[in-house]
Amino acid sequence: MKVNKKSGKVGIMCAWVLFTMYIITLFYFMFFSERYGRNIGYEGYNYNLKLFHEIHRFWKYREVLGVESVVVNLLGNIAGFIPFGAVLPFLSKKKKNIVFITLLTFEFSLLIEVIQLISKAGCFDVDDLILNTLGGMIGYLLYKFAACLKKVRRKRK
Repeated sequence: MKVNKKSGKVGIMCAWVLFTMYIITLFYFMFFSERYGRNIGYEGYNYNLKLFHEIHRFWKYREVLGVESVVVNLLGNIAGFIPFGAVLPFLSKKKKNIVFITLLTFEFSLLIEVIQLISKAGCFDVDDLILNTLGGMIGYLLYKFAACLKKVRRKRK
């Protein structure tokens, strides 16, 4: 089954709409969500530059912090960026390799972390950079898996 140009353009347009909605939702949770303490302006600049420090702290004190805090901080940072890595290859005609998507995910995550630091709406955390980038990589791998499944389905027809 061939995809005609019109349906391909509709697909790209839908991907852009979904990606835009995803970015808006991500920014809401990163900067405005009261549930995650984003309405509280920190008095000073908060940051963590020690690699794996917060990951270790959340895991070490998981019983004290509670399951929700650990899941939101560790898995939430990964899951929050899976759509970034999964949808971005649909939007780019040429740059569809894991290195490019990983680099874009890291840069986007770095932008968010810097904005959180400057706006005092959160904490600049190198561990978040790692977890977010990992999420983008997982998203890309899911994209590649879906593309492989699509090829297999085409060959069967």
